[in-house]
Amino acid sequence: MVMLELENIETFYGTIQALFGMSLRCEAGQVTTLIGRNGMGKTTTVGSIMGTLASRNGEIRFDGVSIRGRPAYRVAQLGIGLVPEGRQIFPNLNVRENLLATAANYSGSDDPWTLDKVLEFFPRLHERLANQGSQLSGGEQQMLAIGRALMLNPRLLILDEATEGLAPLIRQEIWRRLEQLKQSGLTILLIDKNIDEFAHIADRHFIVEKGQVVWQGDSDSLGADAQLKARYLGI
Repeated sequence: MVMLELENIETFYGTIQALFGMSLRCEAGQVTTLIGRNGMGKTTTVGSIMGTLASRNGEIRFDGVSIRGRPAYRVAQLGIGLVPEGRQIFPNLNVRENLLATAANYSGSDDPWTLDKVLEFFPRLHERLANQGSQLSGGEQQMLAIGRALMLNPRLLILDEATEGLAPLIRQEIWRRLEQLKQSGLTILLIDKNIDEFAHIADRHFIVEKGQVVWQGDSDSLGADAQLKARYLGI
């Protein structure tokens, strides 16, 4: 079943066009990636999905329902959780307050994510529960951003540059946690420019170049094509 589908999306910043017929789809229960170099339209795609950027043409459907043009809070209420680029946690709220600020059960789960469940998932956050967001390390802030999105109890989790700037050990921990989320049945869309660290958990990849998808396929196909990776990913 298709959880999220973008079809021929065009998005502009003023008069400057950034997306040129962007199309992709996320199957329910799978990990899908949107990968490419910086400045190619990945974050613009996220903004188009979440309603923080207005798309002029095309269609965006979530579980068969059109969401193009809906405000961001309505998109979130449908069950899409976002871990944004740069984390964007509340620096003057402590860990507990950051997590409770977004608490909801938009998916209607019988076993929803709660404060205790998130703290069990990320034990480091439990240790830092009373610390303000500004007092956390980069890795801890990323865990908090993921935990905050999980507190929405989303049906689809979008992560924009989930491990950028983090130490290798922290990156590995984040990927392990995302693998656990996949095993739980959560649908995930990963936005990144690297591939090797998370190819093993991804089901399908979309490569974006200059605001449109130029290739799609599975991890085996991508890994076997060195020229493709060199051309579009700079590897």
